[in-house]
Amino acid sequence: MFERDSLAPSPLLPPAGRVWGHRSAMSLPIACVLGAFSYSHGMEIRQRRTLPHEVPWWVDSQNEIYFITINCKERCRNQLALPPVAERLFETVRHRQERFLWWPYLFLLMPDHLHALLSFPASHKPVKGVISKWKEWTAKEFGILWQRDFFEHRLRAEESRREKADYILQNPVRRQLVTCCEDWPFVYFADGKWPNFDK
Repeated sequence: MFERDSLAPSPLLPPAGRVWGHRSAMSLPIACVLGAFSYSHGMEIRQRRTLPHEVPWWVDSQNEIYFITINCKERCRNQLALPPVAERLFETVRHRQERFLWWPYLFLLMPDHLHALLSFPASHKPVKGVISKWKEWTAKEFGILWQRDFFEHRLRAEESRREKADYILQNPVRRQLVTCCEDWPFVYFADGKWPNFDK
């Protein structure tokens, strides 16, 4: 179990050959490892409204992919993109994958939030319940304080799954944490490789 102090950034780079989410860890930019990541001081973070998460009765959730974003309660501080935190979070992602609670095509940790492309099997468990239970468990076990809710968007037929995956994978590049998305080690793929979407 994490002690609160263990969430502090470590100056150590992950050992060579270390694997997170079936992918070899790559060298991190030193600014990321040391927790020197920050947003613009003038940036306002808007309060989000509560969003409905019920799946319409006509949607077959087994064939749907959801774009999920979960934010840490405290923004602008590296709480997730740390090797010991990432490893444990990815263990919980893999555990839920093995129990058929979800299929994580892509699960990417940023310093203060995460993005995922998930599918859920047909069951009586709503998307909101599965995500909320995961948040509750990781908060209790690892001391991560999440924002109360999360963002969920069901990708519609006309939306490109490939474009959404690329958008998520480019997030560390847009935040100038790495120069190319392949250098970001805090990503988990369900089958160990980049998702292969036809469109």
